[in-house]
Amino acid sequence: MIRVAAVGDVHLDEDVLGRYRPALEELPQCADVLLLAGDLTRHGTVAEARCVATEFGGLAVPVIAVLGNHDYHSDQVPEVTGVLEDAGITVLEGAGTVVTLAGTRLGVAGTKGFGGGFAGRCASDFGEPETKAFIRTTCRLADRLGENLRALECDVLVALTHYAPVPETLAGEPLEIYPFLGSYLLGQAIDSAPTALAVHGHAHHGSERGTTPGGVRVRNVAHPVIKQAYSVFHLGGAAEPAESRLSATGFAR
Repeated sequence: MIRVAAVGDVHLDEDVLGRYRPALEELPQCADVLLLAGDLTRHGTVAEARCVATEFGGLAVPVIAVLGNHDYHSDQVPEVTGVLEDAGITVLEGAGTVVTLAGTRLGVAGTKGFGGGFAGRCASDFGEPETKAFIRTTCRLADRLGENLRALECDVLVALTHYAPVPETLAGEPLEIYPFLGSYLLGQAIDSAPTALAVHGHAHHGSERGTTPGGVRVRNVAHPVIKQAYSVFHLGGAAEPAESRLSATGFAR
């Protein structure tokens, strides 16, 4: 069994630095790996990335991340990624990685993802160039996610995104902004492989639990939703994956 901790939307800067670290120091007691589901910074600056590196770097468990829309805001993605990777954090975008934990190979495929909406209420690759570019971005990122999920040679498979792959975890957000919070194409990519769990962030006012059409568990781990330093999922056992609520490590923002 692998214990997967996950959190997103921590939005770190100097004002928040240090709030997560006490709980993160306890990670080895309850988790084997930590997944970060994007929006690690407030505005995507190198200075904020250094805060993330300080907070989440040097932990006793592997840390795997995707970036979110906030992390792209200042157009410093290569620099932000470099700071995180220098701190030992694996950053995925259209890529996958496999880590061996207690003899079990965990595969994680990651992408920021993008918007577009969900079946029956989604945009299409039609009309103005701007609309087509929007949807083609989602298609490209979702296709790469599916390719990497299917290619990873592992025992347990997890999809890590920032944008949501299903509408259920958006419940609580205004319906008008669903197309900017996720896409059904991400869900299709997740269902194209034997994925055990999909985690995402982005929807601060959304709901925690959802399921893809193919039956894969989807969890919104945005910090404003889970209201704790991280949630933990137990994967790879004979029973249904368990989920831990770590109220002792939680704090409100």
